[in-house]
Parts: sequence; C-alpha cells; structure tokens
Amino acid sequence: MMTLFFYLYIVFMKSFFLLLFFLSSLFCYSQKVHSMAYANQAEIKIYVVGYENQADLKVFKVAYENQAEGNDGLWYFVNYVNQADKKVYFVDYANQSDLKIYFVKYRNQAGWRNKSKKHLLY
Repeated sequence: MMTLFFYLYIVFMKSFFLLLFFLSSLFCYSQKVHSMAYANQAEIKIYVVGYENQADLKVFKVAYENQAEGNDGLWYFVNYVNQADKKVYFVDYANQSDLKIYFVKYRNQAGWRNKSKKHLLY
C-alpha cells in the first residue's frame, strides 16, 4: 500500500513539474529581433527618437541571445529571420511608426515609458 502511494506521488510530482515548465515557457517573452528590408515584411514599424523622453520604449542591445529576456527592452538582433521573435522595420518618420524607441547605454536604463504599447512585442 505504501509503495503504491509513493509511486502515485512520484508520478504526480513529475507531471506537475512538466506542466509547470511548459506553462512557464508560454509566459517567457524573449526579444530577439530582426531588422527587415521592407516595411510590408515587418510585424512592427519602429522609429528611433533622439531623446529619451520621446520614446515609448527604452532599448538596450544585449551582446548574447540568452540575455534577451522578458518584454522589458532587452533586445538581441539576430542575423536570420527564422531566429527572430519579432520582425521590425525602422521608418524614417515618427508618424509612420507603431513604436518609438530610444537606445540606452546601460542595461538598467531599459524599460517601458508608455506601457499601453507593451502588447506590440508579445
């Protein structure tokens, strides 16, 4: 009787952790982006502003893919489209853009200034 209980407990715990792993992967949004050549190929059109206070998102370019975690402005630019989570196109004018960004110098400066546009990168 005790071994049956122990066996069921082990099976339950394995199933629980497996389910937890899969659910957590659904909520981990990495920001691997690829810059497209044409606007119609992109999911999001982006304009780079000159001043931090004009931006919706402050972006820090990370050096390695595994550092681009969450939806908090840590971006890793990939070389190939199939590696990207988001395809972006950089526009010439602010009124053409979906999102305005500002590139910051330090990682801790990255983040959203206008959280109403956060859905664009999910």
